Amino acid sequence: MQSQATSTILMIRPVRFGFNQQTAASNAFQDSEMAARTSNAAQADARQEFDDMVQQLKASGVDVLVYDDTDEPHTPDSLFPNNWVSFHASGTVVLYPMQAENRRAERRQDIIDELAQKYHVARVVDLTHFEQEGKFLEGTGSLVLDRMNRVAFACLSPRTDADVLAEFGKQTGYRTVSFHAVDANGTPIYHTNVLMSIGDTFAIVCLSAIADPDERLMVRQELESLGKRVVDITMEQMTHFAGNVLQVKARQGNKLLVMSTQAFESLTPQQISLLGEYANPVHFDLHVIEGNGGGSARCMMAEVHLPLK
Repeated sequence: MQSQATSTILMIRPVRFGFNQQTAASNAFQDSEMAARTSNAAQADARQEFDDMVQQLKASGVDVLVYDDTDEPHTPDSLFPNNWVSFHASGTVVLYPMQAENRRAERRQDIIDELAQKYHVARVVDLTHFEQEGKFLEGTGSLVLDRMNRVAFACLSPRTDADVLAEFGKQTGYRTVSFHAVDANGTPIYHTNVLMSIGDTFAIVCLSAIADPDERLMVRQELESLGKRVVDITMEQMTHFAGNVLQVKARQGNKLLVMSTQAFESLTPQQISLLGEYANPVHFDLHVIEGNGGGSARCMMAEVHLPLK
């Protein structure tokens, strides 16, 4: 059985980070007022948050592969690489269709080519042609993967299309589980990974965001049938990115649960204690990245599950 967590993470150091107007319409987690206050310093502050996170991950025993973004083309969200690519233990690399035009330029063949020198890349599944049809599936933002059982969870939204989801399942052999989710204002949640995270033996999920009771029960039962202990977070905790977390492994084999400080501080002592039974929580101050980009710690990490050559 494939491991759920990896000790190798790919991250993109930002060069021209800032509030992305092209994504704001469908991402309620972007804070335009906060962005206006921090616009002049956003790149420098985001770079510092990024570097601090990388340093702490490496100190915790995680292998972090850092690539610098390029000045051109301008890609303000490039530090969220998990939306354009995913890497699988079968040697498969998947490229995804993204809604915002300035995010499509984040896709980097040079990164895939460099990884292929060390890792076995058996094939590339390219789903980007769906962009021509106005259909999108934004990587492991749209998909929350149970890699052990080959099940992909996805909340449908303007950025997560059912047709592309079906094609992903066909190409990769994943069984897909789709549902609908909204925030406290009734706005569709743009990415599944802000409300759900799956570890090897646990799953964090904001069940109250799944408005339909049948879908809510279905998601819980699916997770439990996969052997996951369900840790239910509140809508308020979700808005603080408590669902946007990722279980990773250290080289020594111990398990970490990576999250932002905002997410960690939103959890109750009981939740922290429970999650600590499965993985050691590690957190970082990412408030500038979260406010301007509308994504948090999990979005910044693309897991590298490719087999070594």
